[in-house]
Amino acid sequence: MGQIQLSKVSKRFGDVEVIPPLDLEIEDGEFVVFVGPSGCGKSTLLRLIAGLEDVSGGQVIIDGEDATAIPPAKRRLAMVFQSYALYPHMSVRKNIAFPLRMAKMDKAEIDRRVNGAAEVLNLADYLDRRPGQLSGGQRQRVAIGRAIVREPAAFLFDEPLSNLDAALRVGMRMEISELHKKLETTMIYVTHDQVEAMTMADKIVVLQAGVIEQVGSPLELYRTPRNTFVAGFIGSPKMNLMTGPEAAKHDAHTVGIRPEHVAISDEAGDWEGVVGVSEHLGSDTFFHVKCDAFPDPLTVRAGGDLELSYGAKVFLTPDPAHLHRFDEQGLRLG
Repeated sequence: MGQIQLSKVSKRFGDVEVIPPLDLEIEDGEFVVFVGPSGCGKSTLLRLIAGLEDVSGGQVIIDGEDATAIPPAKRRLAMVFQSYALYPHMSVRKNIAFPLRMAKMDKAEIDRRVNGAAEVLNLADYLDRRPGQLSGGQRQRVAIGRAIVREPAAFLFDEPLSNLDAALRVGMRMEISELHKKLETTMIYVTHDQVEAMTMADKIVVLQAGVIEQVGSPLELYRTPRNTFVAGFIGSPKMNLMTGPEAAKHDAHTVGIRPEHVAISDEAGDWEGVVGVSEHLGSDTFFHVKCDAFPDPLTVRAGGDLELSYGAKVFLTPDPAHLHRFDEQGLRLG
């Protein structure tokens, strides 16, 4: 079991409240991602769940039991950090087995768990190597293996891919998602990278200044953002947000449209503009178009074979069926 409930949980550092009271429910077996900009409180929230930080108020409930005062080692949670924190003088086998040896577990049981974790993580051929002989991705898998052998109620990942290069990040993203499918264990994953959140999560928790802005599946947040913060944060590139006469025409303070829902043409359209920087990604091209009607350039997604020169005159037409409307407080309308 790995059901986790936060009830009115808050955190203060002196006179500064970094996390106002919040409620959150994480179901057994869910892959939940905490996402938000730097300093939004996502890692602090994870540490409160782990017991590495004391809550200032509220309760942390794990599988129906109030765990607020239970020390970290007894919460049946396993944490994987950004740094691998491996012992360089120990073999992979001994690194993975370390928490079980500290618990004075039977050697046969230790071997069973270590070998099982190594099979799941494709590390069986590396058990006798030392960390210095491994790639960054393999070292991160060893750190995950050390968590797996504890057979926890839930895994807590604190930006585990931040130290990897782009290619390794993509590979490890897939491996962690595959691991979740195999283990069917609750996972809570912290990242500032919304692409990781969109591709890995069953449920995303978007945070800003310690406040939960929205909770939902990746597609829920993408299709129906609750406010302009979520609209501008979820999606790559982010949603175009516009105020002024264009928004007023739709009885809103702000309107938003995603780059893929704007048609671009050199013949006719609703908004006239000039092509600025273009980003050619192969299958897609993103054009940043400067329109007199808006202070900021609009981003438009088009097929990879469309070529428009810098400074070219173009026309943009938004799809009205995919227009998002927000009020003066930035909250979704309709």
